[in-house]
Amino acid sequence: MRISVGGDHAGFPLKEKVVSVIKKLGHEVVDYGCFDPKPIDFPDITRTVCESILEGKADRALLVCGTGVGACIAANKIPGIRASVCHDIYSSHQCVEHDDVNVMCVGAQIIGPVLVEELIESFLNATFSTDEEFRRRVKKLGMMEKEYSKKLLTNQK
Repeated sequence: MRISVGGDHAGFPLKEKVVSVIKKLGHEVVDYGCFDPKPIDFPDITRTVCESILEGKADRALLVCGTGVGACIAANKIPGIRASVCHDIYSSHQCVEHDDVNVMCVGAQIIGPVLVEELIESFLNATFSTDEEFRRRVKKLGMMEKEYSKKLLTNQK
């Protein structure tokens, strides 16, 4: 798989570990930064990383910020992106299996290099369930995106 990676300055200390783990697992990595600890706003990196998925340049993505929460909020603002904060092994595979999550967000201030390796492996090895109930629910998420996007556009006129 092609995996996009990005993080802000708070995620910078853990991002290199994330990149090396993905490569070690045999996946292609596209690293969108940041590349040093200078402050950068997480919505900017999140936008770039998520656009790579929407444009077909990546299959999934990992975002690293301080807690994972800000990046997750930003990612979920983008139609077609389903992001989840994952700081435990169950969530890291279940979010893909049940919710077809395509962006995993982690917090460098919350977890360390040993756990992030296990989380990445679990996330990248997971596949979306073929069970009808999960497919139906994800389809409803897509419908909600369209419905609320239309309402937003209508309200702006």
